[in-house]
Amino acid sequence: MKPREPVRPLDPPRSNRRLWLGLTRWCAALALVALAAFAGHQLAMQAGLARVREASAHRLDMLATGLDAELARFDYLPALLEMTPIVPALLGAPSDAGLRDSVNHYLDGVNAAAGAEMLYVLDSTGTSLAASDWDKPGTTVGQDFSFRPYVIDAMSQGRGRFYGVGITSKRPGYYLSFALRREPSSRGVVAVKVNLEEAERAWRKLPGDVALFDERGVVILSTREDLKFRPLRPLDDQQRADVQRSRPYGEASLLPLQWTQKEALAPEVQLISLDGRDQLLSERALRGAPWRLVVFDDMAPLRLAARNAAITASLAMAVLLLVGVALWQRRRAVRHKLANQAALQAAHDSLETTVVARTAQLRAAQDELVHTGKMAALGQMSAGLAHELNQPLTAMRALSESAAILLDKNSYDDVRGNLKRIRSMVDRLARLTSQLKTFAHKSELPVVPVVLAHTIDEAQGMLADALMDQGIAVEVEVQPGTLGVMADEAALGSVLVNLMRNAIDAMHKAPRRTLHLRARQQGERVLLEVSDTGPGIRPDILSQLFEPFVTSKPAGAGLGLGLVISAQLVRAMGGTLRAANLEASGACFAIDLPASKPDDPIHRSDEQ
Repeated sequence: MKPREPVRPLDPPRSNRRLWLGLTRWCAALALVALAAFAGHQLAMQAGLARVREASAHRLDMLATGLDAELARFDYLPALLEMTPIVPALLGAPSDAGLRDSVNHYLDGVNAAAGAEMLYVLDSTGTSLAASDWDKPGTTVGQDFSFRPYVIDAMSQGRGRFYGVGITSKRPGYYLSFALRREPSSRGVVAVKVNLEEAERAWRKLPGDVALFDERGVVILSTREDLKFRPLRPLDDQQRADVQRSRPYGEASLLPLQWTQKEALAPEVQLISLDGRDQLLSERALRGAPWRLVVFDDMAPLRLAARNAAITASLAMAVLLLVGVALWQRRRAVRHKLANQAALQAAHDSLETTVVARTAQLRAAQDELVHTGKMAALGQMSAGLAHELNQPLTAMRALSESAAILLDKNSYDDVRGNLKRIRSMVDRLARLTSQLKTFAHKSELPVVPVVLAHTIDEAQGMLADALMDQGIAVEVEVQPGTLGVMADEAALGSVLVNLMRNAIDAMHKAPRRTLHLRARQQGERVLLEVSDTGPGIRPDILSQLFEPFVTSKPAGAGLGLGLVISAQLVRAMGGTLRAANLEASGACFAIDLPASKPDDPIHRSDEQ
């Protein structure tokens, strides 16, 4: 028995190798795009942070310098008041009303020159003796401020500083206090209240948000009202006792800020989350007060710019990869093109013989179609000519018969009128035959100013017998009576006769038979409507009404060419012909033509 041969592993199919190769290439391309996006995001983020930090540092320098200068510009007031004799004199004799009045006026003048909000003098017990606002409601005169830290510090240390809400005015301000100790008998304190709201309003004009934290970490000034009088973190028991005693924040609830530090980028630069939004915080300590000035910059625009940079970098990398793939595909396509040209040439040679045979068959079919089209056009022209000539000939026959009857009655004037109408119809037939000769060479009719009322009367006269036989009432409304259009009178009359005759046929069995003709001017156009009280146009015919051989009349009663010829005539005169059914009953045909100008000479068909 022969030993069994070992089973050889099967090679993976070629399609699987191509699939894995394609997946590897796609993964490599996606990795390059992701790497480009990450690099673009990081570079844009670092550059944006550097730019924002530089701008924030510049703003902090400017704001801190301005605020320090605002706080220091009142340091000269204690020496000025101490050298004024009436101020120490009032401290020595606080009950002297005349002296108090003099000091009040003096403080008012000094305060007006200095630009502070309020200037007042307190005795050694912390009671206000005189103030610049002595004549205003809620004055500080007579108020006890001994519990205020700036009074306590001035008495013990010689000077004090304090920011808080005023006891009487309820407005926040910055208080500076200086002890007056030139004479032991005249010890007292001079206090200045500085309004920093002007600086706060100036901050609002700068980009970003600005806040000023006091020594307890409470926001005392800010461009955002929702941050004011809110501590950075909850106050401890000692701080709460100090706040309860000195009342620097009025009735504020001191709700802590929603503040989370995420990353420290530099000693005075942090990335924080404030009220759920990431902010870049830059801070600076003031020289003239134990406060910190903070500038917030929203990180959303910076991250949006970094995201856009990442998208741009990824798109750029994708474009580079696509360009590389396109070049590779082009080289591959060139090789395939050279290989396929030989096969295409062979196919071309075989197809050329087939094309020659097919071309001969198509030429024979085309000649047959041209012959058939000529015969159809000849038949349509013959039917149209018979349709156009039938109306005048019928009217001429009726007028001639009427003339014979009138002649027997010796009504020579009426006979003359009938003959005049017959002559007008003969002229119209001559113009129609002339137009038929020129239809093959042009599609426009020579238009002249035509009075609508006259043309309507002519058409009504031609159909007078048919209107009388059917008992149809005619209502004509032309506003104004001299309304004219630019048209060919014979062609317009032919169109009106055709539309009126169709209306007469439509009202054959109608209980109420009224034919309405209305004309009115709309800007530089004239709208002429011919409507009846018949049953209207069938919906299946309405959409094909102006196509050849489409008619609602029974076989033998109409060819379906009257409306086609009428629409062509109106179009040749620069107008349009439309049809629609009325809401009640009946159909309406609207002719839109250019209006004639008042100074245009009117054309009349019966002129000799």
